[in-house]
Amino acid sequence: MPKKIAIIGSGMMGSALAFPAFENGNEVRLVGTPLDREIIDECRKVGKHPKFDYPFPVGVKYYQFEEWKEAVEGVDFVIGGVSSFGVDWFLEEVLTYLDPSVPVLSVTKGLINLEDGTLISYPDYWERELSKKGIVREVCAIGGPCTSYELVYHDQTEVAFCGKNTKVLKMMKEAMQTSYYHISLTNDVIGLESAVALKNGYALAIAMTIGLVNRHHGPEAGLHFNSQAAAFYQGVKEMRYLLEMQGASRDCENIGIGDLYVTVYGGRTRKVGILLGEGKTYQEAMDILAGVTLESLVVSRRVYAAMEKKAERGLVDLKKFPMLCHAAAVLDKGADAELPWEAFTFDETK
Repeated sequence: MPKKIAIIGSGMMGSALAFPAFENGNEVRLVGTPLDREIIDECRKVGKHPKFDYPFPVGVKYYQFEEWKEAVEGVDFVIGGVSSFGVDWFLEEVLTYLDPSVPVLSVTKGLINLEDGTLISYPDYWERELSKKGIVREVCAIGGPCTSYELVYHDQTEVAFCGKNTKVLKMMKEAMQTSYYHISLTNDVIGLESAVALKNGYALAIAMTIGLVNRHHGPEAGLHFNSQAAAFYQGVKEMRYLLEMQGASRDCENIGIGDLYVTVYGGRTRKVGILLGEGKTYQEAMDILAGVTLESLVVSRRVYAAMEKKAERGLVDLKKFPMLCHAAAVLDKGADAELPWEAFTFDETK
């Protein structure tokens, strides 16, 4: 049975989800944040997101943020399409006022580090903060290897929806799945959310190897896969350690590795990693990429801060995370991007 779906946040990923949602026979209402005013204006004029090559399906409805309460009237669920920089905004401006009976599915990837080094998901954060206001709500989320422009292109895509309420998850899957958008389901919220957030920080370090090749051999040297594979191996190794600490299921762990792959080769994180590898300072890279949302940097810093805190408490050994420590040093201590390759080796001989 067709559903009514409101997507709040008309950035690239939120907007991309309008394609499978509408093409599956649902009514779709795309709502901009206050930062998306020009995007919604453009969509109303020509029916196309300014950053996509393809127009939206005819029939998608567009709303400015001040019209969001109208947009959510009678909907079966809301998709939260904000970036990690809009987490608190979404909490205060939408979730606080949205009817708690309306399910929410978030596309926002990231983690929040608590004072003791615990890493929690954004759904957990929102639920904790809402409970302080006397509001009881559960938030579902999307995770997995999916870039927005390839979803718009209808490339075959595998993701997972996570949440505590299996009935709600199944309803969302039925509404969203298409011949090209394939959805797994899990109740392991912290596992999936940790997996797809952690890959951002490691994709940053792996992408540095591309820039390092450019620096050492010139931009015409082409792609060299030995160094990328070595860094990928180490990134997966450290992600596995972290996901074990988070209690993630094996399937969530695996989908995070898939997400790591697509982020290295097709995400915005790749751009900043290459610039840092080429020898640009953090500030120079930020100046070059002005206007690009870089959630990978937030994740790297938060996860490193959490591991530092855990190390102080004797709960982890930072020597097990040389790539994470290296990324943090490049971002915040002016370290050169050249990876600590020997730290990635192991000796299992007896």
